[in-house]
Amino acid sequence: MRVPHRRRAIAALVASAVATPLLLAAAPSAEARPTTADRQHRQARQLADTLVHTSSARSAYRHLQKFQQIADANGGNRAAGTSGHEASTAYVSSLLKKAGYDVSYQNFEIWQAKTLTEKLSVVSPQPRDLTVSAFTFSPSTPEGGIDAPVAVARADKDPGCSPDDYATGAFTGRIALVERGGCTFAEKQAAAARAGAVGAVIYDNDGQDAVHGTFGSPAEGRIPTAGVSRADGEALAAAAKDGVTVHLDIRQEHSRKQTRNVIAETRGGSADHVVALGSHLDSVPAGPGINDNGSGSAGLLEVALKLAKETRKPGRQPANKVRFAWWSGEELGLLGSDYYVSHLDAEQRKQIALYLNFDMIASPNPVEFVYDGDDSDHKGSGPGPKGSAQIERLINGYLDRRHQPHEGTDFDGRSDYGPFIGAGIPAGGTFTGAEGIKTEEQARRYGGTAGTAYDPHYHAAGDTLRNLDLKAFDTNIDVIAHAVGTYAHDLSSLDEPVRN
Repeated sequence: MRVPHRRRAIAALVASAVATPLLLAAAPSAEARPTTADRQHRQARQLADTLVHTSSARSAYRHLQKFQQIADANGGNRAAGTSGHEASTAYVSSLLKKAGYDVSYQNFEIWQAKTLTEKLSVVSPQPRDLTVSAFTFSPSTPEGGIDAPVAVARADKDPGCSPDDYATGAFTGRIALVERGGCTFAEKQAAAARAGAVGAVIYDNDGQDAVHGTFGSPAEGRIPTAGVSRADGEALAAAAKDGVTVHLDIRQEHSRKQTRNVIAETRGGSADHVVALGSHLDSVPAGPGINDNGSGSAGLLEVALKLAKETRKPGRQPANKVRFAWWSGEELGLLGSDYYVSHLDAEQRKQIALYLNFDMIASPNPVEFVYDGDDSDHKGSGPGPKGSAQIERLINGYLDRRHQPHEGTDFDGRSDYGPFIGAGIPAGGTFTGAEGIKTEEQARRYGGTAGTAYDPHYHAAGDTLRNLDLKAFDTNIDVIAHAVGTYAHDLSSLDEPVRN
């Protein structure tokens, strides 16, 4: 039956009115379409979850075994400038090249020190010998040592770091006693030298052992300098009020050597947005350095290998370039990381979005320390550069979701994040403790033994495969994996506000 023209028009309008909502409902709105940010978030979550799932202490342990074997075959250590360190760099480099990274060595010169004599004793009023550690690259005392009264530098937030900490005329011809913290050892002894001191003794602000310190090179050493424990330092400070004279005898030989950093980066990813991570590969001469810092080096290497496996698949390249570094000369004063940062031009520094540092992540009596990027603990040196608070939040958030206890630790300048912070690059990372003493509260939270160092074998021959906490190692490898997976695709959290 034919529909009259008017009725056909009305019918068409009705049909249009009915169909339009259906079309609108069927078509995706602009808000529903995935944005670039949405894709980055999703890819970041997927890669982070995959890396956490595939990276483990069990898998990374093979690298620790290799570092132990290398040390055993090279005089018991992997110190910078030695055959043990060179073999360690060759091992790391070989695996990374096979995995498909762009790998390079960065060569630089270092000095090495051999201590011949290190003695400290109280001459008067009550003679006794003290346990002492000569600082690496300390000037030597005259043959036979020096006898001098002790003068105590002011102990404030930055003890012995500024001229105001040394009363005028009070240090001339004396040995300065200075508390650790607030600035570098080189800065402390230089300030003491300018005040007229003929030697310096630096005592620990934590821990039970004598401070093991170093200057960057012999050129930084101004006066003979050595370290003692907190207990001995505080006892000397108390005795100095009534007058105490000590005998200091230090002799060292210094020699120049070559060493190298290992740098590896993904072939894909934006070079304008570099995610940098690092750990130091050198040990101290006293031992193989399996926790310090074979642990960080092995954890970083394992995650790098797993990242390479995931990102070689089609369509899986990271949005941002990921750059891994294994530094040399950290034990001599952050030399490798400092050399690297100092040789970046302004544009190259700007390209580095953040730096993550992992140094000692398997201490045998561990605490889960996260670098305090926002200075919420109000201790020590203050916050890191803008973005450091957000890095801390990302790590803390991951640990919280895993129900892993953690606490902050200060950016005290003792590891390779130091040069990056100095260049204004946001930084973060984890650390399970060195010579500091575990408290009763920490023992309740983390287990382990209160009143004992986090790593009783710190800087000693006992830093071997036998003295590790593999549970802490596994936790921190997961932290590395989560951070790498997240930042490889998504840096947006670095700009998000953080509430303390």
